Amino acid sequence: MPNLGQSELLACYKSPDTMLASVIWHLTRHCLGHDCGLLSILRRLKQSPEQEVRLLLLGLDNSGKTTLLKQLAAEDISHITPTQGFNIKSVQSSGFKLNVWDIGGQRKIRPYWRNYFENTDVLIYVIDSSDRKRFEETSLELAELLEEEKLAGVPLLIFANKQDLMTASPASELAENLNLHTIRDRMWQVQACSAVTAEGVQDGMTWVCRNITFRKK
Repeated sequence: MPNLGQSELLACYKSPDTMLASVIWHLTRHCLGHDCGLLSILRRLKQSPEQEVRLLLLGLDNSGKTTLLKQLAAEDISHITPTQGFNIKSVQSSGFKLNVWDIGGQRKIRPYWRNYFENTDVLIYVIDSSDRKRFEETSLELAELLEEEKLAGVPLLIFANKQDLMTASPASELAENLNLHTIRDRMWQVQACSAVTAEGVQDGMTWVCRNITFRKK
């Protein structure tokens, strides 16, 4: 996929509509006469009768969001680069078409997260369980997200990622550090996982699909 220019990328952060239009325009130019995976996904989104669901994938930089997203999409994870912009992928699970929006987690990008809250069905927050020095930072960011009006009542799945590392904190310890027991306004779950080995990832997505069903009935 071709790279967006700097001015286009900034506009993408500030406006999801601008972002989507720019993505489609670049894809159309790039994919004519080529086998473009994302364009095929867009076509399937239009043609499939399954119920579409919007998942918002957030977390600090280096938490493993992109690896997790590629794992969900059954893509190669051997070459992962930091997300400077965004990733959009479609994953089919339990009769749902899960449209996953992965927004970069760098500090300079986080203020633009709120532009993507609209119509979110489930919030997935990814934490690097091995990076104890950033637990306070990630806790503050999560607390701010839970105060957002547009995310009120939205089910929350926290992936305690990088459990394959010896230095990783258990999911139960992470839940305590984040004071998750104080959450009363939504369904929530902490799922230990490793985006690299895929362990725990499907368990988390099963929880997501169950709670989507609950909200959509």
